[in-house]
Amino acid sequence: MTTTSERTDTPDHAHVRGEIVHRPWRALASKPVVSVAVLLALGALAELAPGTGWARIFSTPTRLLADFDPPPDAQPRLEVGEAEITMDTRDVPGMAAPTLSGARPEPRPVDPAATLPAIEAEPPPVPLIDPSGRALDHFYAALARTQQREPGAITRVAHFGDSIVVSDFVSGTLRRKLQRTFGDAGHGYVLLANAWPAYFHNDVFRFATKGWKVSRIVGPLASDGFYGLGGVSFQAPAGVRARVGTAQEGEFGRRVSRFIVSYLEQPGGGRLQVNVDGEPHSVIDTNGPTKVGAHYEVKVPDGEHLLELVTQGPMTRAFGVVLERDEPGVVLDALGVQGARIRFLDKQDDEHWAAELQWRKPNLLVYQFGANESGDGYAYPMDEYLHTMKLVLEQGQRALPEASCLIIGAMDRARVENGAVTSMRIIQLIIQEQRRAAEQVGCAYFDTYESMGGWGSMPSWVRRGLGQADMTHPTGVGADRIATWIYGALMQGYDQYLARRAAGGAAGGKDAAIDTPTPGAAESEAAESEAAE
Repeated sequence: MTTTSERTDTPDHAHVRGEIVHRPWRALASKPVVSVAVLLALGALAELAPGTGWARIFSTPTRLLADFDPPPDAQPRLEVGEAEITMDTRDVPGMAAPTLSGARPEPRPVDPAATLPAIEAEPPPVPLIDPSGRALDHFYAALARTQQREPGAITRVAHFGDSIVVSDFVSGTLRRKLQRTFGDAGHGYVLLANAWPAYFHNDVFRFATKGWKVSRIVGPLASDGFYGLGGVSFQAPAGVRARVGTAQEGEFGRRVSRFIVSYLEQPGGGRLQVNVDGEPHSVIDTNGPTKVGAHYEVKVPDGEHLLELVTQGPMTRAFGVVLERDEPGVVLDALGVQGARIRFLDKQDDEHWAAELQWRKPNLLVYQFGANESGDGYAYPMDEYLHTMKLVLEQGQRALPEASCLIIGAMDRARVENGAVTSMRIIQLIIQEQRRAAEQVGCAYFDTYESMGGWGSMPSWVRRGLGQADMTHPTGVGADRIATWIYGALMQGYDQYLARRAAGGAAGGKDAAIDTPTPGAAESEAAESEAAE
């Protein structure tokens, strides 16, 4: 029930007319109040539901690279020295990628004569660009052996990149999809501790105490250029710890057959106490006559395990740990360096870098850069960008002539110009040089920019929750979408490879098989040659 009232005692003789509400509870059912209530309920659901950190409105979303990453425009200070890690390294569950949906395919029986079926994958917006049609044949040959479940047939991928890979964004989903299809042969390479606050890996347990000192290819630099596979060198006195183990929940990363510790042997090097599952195992002595990258393998029964490294002094220098299994499957090493440009991979000592690549023997080298190069603007000439990029790609080819190569192109990036949001034109120039380098060196290329929608796509992605507010990085959902496209493009190429190989086999042609050595074949051939001499 309402009545109308008129007041004349307001200042300046203003007249206010309106309804006097005698049943105020009815206001709670008004459209504005209901809309706010629905919004609050959805916000509460996003706070509680797993995998929805990107959508949270009450707390800070954890899976946002912009929370940790310096602006891509910031030039790193390339000075020789070390930075000390002042915080313990701990897992951040909120940064984990959402769990994959769908059933896991059944392992396929070993039958080399059988025709492998096509892999079902979501079609990508654009296919891989590969003028030769054979840039990924060696990688696909390794995948075919893995799919056939041949003993020891592990397909390895080394995925280099900037902040997107530092937090295992695109690489994490790509690893899971490949492992779900072809088998989980282990998580791969991880750094000993967080060289950057944003460093994170899906499907693995990691912990490290503070006190590690780091040198990185983005600075502070190591004077000798030794950084291991991941572009980071760690050093510590006695009493500093690092732990790496199998994942404690989820579908992936739950088993390991061997840990491989990557460290530097050098004159006066300290010792590393190795503990497995809480029990003393062995001691690694890093003292040696010369500086050289070294690797120590710890074998364990296939299952859930935890490796702990404790420095014993005087000063011990190490790089990372690999987790692998003695099962056919895929291993993807996510090798991200925050603030990196692809040319920074050339900061390593050439011989050391080649030796580290040859140690891991990846079947596919993936390079995903571009955001930080766009921050350099036109101060770094495009012809120099092409030249330095080719140098890095060619270094990988010389070290691993039997490995395939894939370049993942830069994303669209936007900024505010004259009061309006617009894409950065330099991204188009960078993409042009990336495609040119891929073609000249013989790599496949995935056009992320075109997949997103081309010019103006990043502002659209931000509005749709696929891009972050910095208009540079994807959200977790956006990264998952990019990885799904890349996986789909790879599987399209793989199906075409299998069809071509089957046709070549039926005709007795040279496409019946790719002459790619199985793991260990190169070493066996070298040993036989030495014996003959």
